[in-house]
Amino acid sequence: MPARGASARWQSRVGHDGSKGSDMNLLLESLRSALMSIRAHRLRSFLTSLGIIIGVASVITVISLIQGLSKSVSDQFEGLGGNGLTLRPHNEFKDIMRGKINYLRFDDVEQLRLRVDEIRELSPVFSPNASEVRFTGMSTTARVFATTASYQEVNQRYATVGRFISDSDNASARRVAVIGEKLIEELHLPANPVGQFVLYANEWFKIIGVMEKRGEIFGMSQDNYMIIPYKTGQSIIGNNTRPQLQITLAVRDLSKIEETRSHIRTVMRQTHRLTGDERDDFEIESADHIAKSFDQISTTVTLVMGGVVGIALLVGGIGIMNIMLVSVKERTREIGICKAIGARSRDILLQFLIEAVTLSLLGGLLGLAIGYALGVAIASMIPNFPPAVVPWWAVALAVLFSGTVGVVFGVVPASQAARLDPIEALRYE
Repeated sequence: MPARGASARWQSRVGHDGSKGSDMNLLLESLRSALMSIRAHRLRSFLTSLGIIIGVASVITVISLIQGLSKSVSDQFEGLGGNGLTLRPHNEFKDIMRGKINYLRFDDVEQLRLRVDEIRELSPVFSPNASEVRFTGMSTTARVFATTASYQEVNQRYATVGRFISDSDNASARRVAVIGEKLIEELHLPANPVGQFVLYANEWFKIIGVMEKRGEIFGMSQDNYMIIPYKTGQSIIGNNTRPQLQITLAVRDLSKIEETRSHIRTVMRQTHRLTGDERDDFEIESADHIAKSFDQISTTVTLVMGGVVGIALLVGGIGIMNIMLVSVKERTREIGICKAIGARSRDILLQFLIEAVTLSLLGGLLGLAIGYALGVAIASMIPNFPPAVVPWWAVALAVLFSGTVGVVFGVVPASQAARLDPIEALRYE
């Protein structure tokens, strides 16, 4: 910055009586001086801010991808319904390796239906052993599970074409099925497959409906399944097979969901004849509990990844401090002139500190834009990956952290400039 320009600006801040202008004028003038200095040394300013740009861009890219994935999974869990509890057998890995496997029983369904008044609806679900489905020479592997008519209400998933399984279908153990949209594609079924027959477990099943589309999660289709009546599934597996049964329940009063959970636990322990010192051989989970668990995992991953790539911001801060120290040396004579015409040490400190913060904030904003663009680009390049999402708190943290880096690493060079002796500074060549 030319010394003549600097002295002229400082003179403009001093009144005819020698008094300084207002603090606001001083602040605005310091900001204008910082922007002029950055513009006068564009390449050096860009290289100085490169560490900040890379650090912020890295943090925003990682956060946008993780938050996008988290939002997608949370939306999927919302489809489970907030009034649902899921009862399933509890099996630890070490017990499974020893061949000790717990099961729910078909009788558990009736016990819960009769003894737990807080349950509005319940839907038992199990998968028969077979998974291959055929249609006119085409075959595919699908998730096949047997359930009752209450499945729709409990899980809040409905048929969009045709109808769902009815109580009479279940009572008569009819060979009917409701399928997911993915099966239409994989088996080359007609667009409206209602009335068509598919082969499953060596028996023909008539398609009576198509479920609403659920899309994909983690790159895997959620529509590659077939639903058959509960008693039909029982007849397929026979009396000598114990399936991995789970029971989904809808409670009457959401405010009493914990009381309902406790009542269910009591009934299940009595039904399974567990004594006081024996552990539960079942577990009860709610949809919101699963969603909260995933949110905790995604938050932890975000913090860890943000901390790792945030190291680049510290590197960028060191770069700013080094360049500002060089700038102080280059502008020593200018500082001497400013002090000679009435500038105080705190004015010089403020000018260099604002320049460091401005440099850091501009780098942070540029990194923010680059990070969001990279997140969107990466998400679009990965097949079936959810769109990138940048939460407001990530933007606020990026700006705040950038400004903080500018303050922390700008204090040393700014203090050095403020402490310069005006006589010695004027003699500096």
